[in-house]
Amino acid sequence: MQFSSWASRIDRERGIINLMKDLGNARAEPGRPLYMLGGGNPAQIPEVEKFFRNQMTELMHSSDRFEKLIGNYAGPQGLYRFSESLAALLRETYGWNIGPENIAVANGSQMIFTILFRLFSGAYTDRTQKQILLPIAPEYIGYSEADEEAPRFHSLRPRIVETSDRTFKYQVDFSHLEITDKFGAMCISRPTNPTGNMITDQEVNTLSKLAEHHDIPLIIDGAYGLPFPNIVYTEASVDWNPNIILSLSLSKLGLPGTRTGIIIANEEVIELFTCANAILTLASGNFGSVLTLNSVKNGDILNLSRNIIQPYYKDVMELATQAIHHNMKGFPYMLHNPEGAFFMWLWFPDLPISDVELYERLKKRNVYIVPGRFFFPGLTENWQHRFECIRISYAADKDMVCRGIEIIAEEIGKAWAESGQMSAAVQN
Repeated sequence: MQFSSWASRIDRERGIINLMKDLGNARAEPGRPLYMLGGGNPAQIPEVEKFFRNQMTELMHSSDRFEKLIGNYAGPQGLYRFSESLAALLRETYGWNIGPENIAVANGSQMIFTILFRLFSGAYTDRTQKQILLPIAPEYIGYSEADEEAPRFHSLRPRIVETSDRTFKYQVDFSHLEITDKFGAMCISRPTNPTGNMITDQEVNTLSKLAEHHDIPLIIDGAYGLPFPNIVYTEASVDWNPNIILSLSLSKLGLPGTRTGIIIANEEVIELFTCANAILTLASGNFGSVLTLNSVKNGDILNLSRNIIQPYYKDVMELATQAIHHNMKGFPYMLHNPEGAFFMWLWFPDLPISDVELYERLKKRNVYIVPGRFFFPGLTENWQHRFECIRISYAADKDMVCRGIEIIAEEIGKAWAESGQMSAAVQN
């Protein structure tokens, strides 16, 4: 049986596919003590679950809302009442000049970026080829697409700024940021998956002005950020203008199963997006929009994010940070400042084994992390740093997170001991 060139491209994405298979297979084996620090699933927060259970109960007991939910298609732009209510909330909260015509709903953020990256990269009608510029890497693993003939992404190495003897922060290196006519858009995630980096307001403003000057959009992936679910631990603001395309999600609110992504953009982008969405999926699902409609109308979605979700993750983040600094003593490591989302990004300078080998060792001990190399889409240069980092999630049981960190530290220590370089490493 023969397949298309697209099939051969997705077949090359074996790395991340194998990781996801490992996670699925591990869950399928009952009785194993699992330390699931590798996935992107949000935490099951009791107060959040209770909130949405109450919303669901109200929906079930309200006239014919349930029947309309399951019995009617939404349009390819999504449920109008939801977009209307969200636009009103954003106008009232932030003063944005938007209406429902600036909002569309898709079946998950992955679908949003699948469409956006095809709208702004690849072959153009003037026969040019354009790419998506990622001004800072590492970046979200889901952006990756293997396409050797026409690479979709071009990403830049960050500036690495040490913030203490064991912590650091990535910054956009504007000295190497050059926008040419080969780029169709810029894209950042904020906060960043995998590092928890919160690109500063100043960096965002600079990128936005550069994008506008070169007549390309700035795409901001706010799946973990503002205005919801607001998993942000630093001072930050959120802004929108017609040159910004903002992507939001209901997943990190605690609703990943609804597969609801939201795009906020100018009318021209929304019109094209809606056409593509209709072709690819016919219609967007109703469930997430209907379930959260009342909380959008009355602003509870912002209160839930600010008063329940953010404090929960911040508490676990602080616990995980303490566990890392306690268990990693005695060998080189650097922790990226945990400024948002629910990930820790660990860098082990000069580690004598690769990130993938560390992954395999940890898997044998039922600890699942993600090797760092998969988070650099569009970075073609051979940068050793990529193979010295790992991402861990702390959206899990606190005891499991802390024990998982202990096991990671044990394997790091073994790697250094086996190399015979432990004393030199500690001195450095």
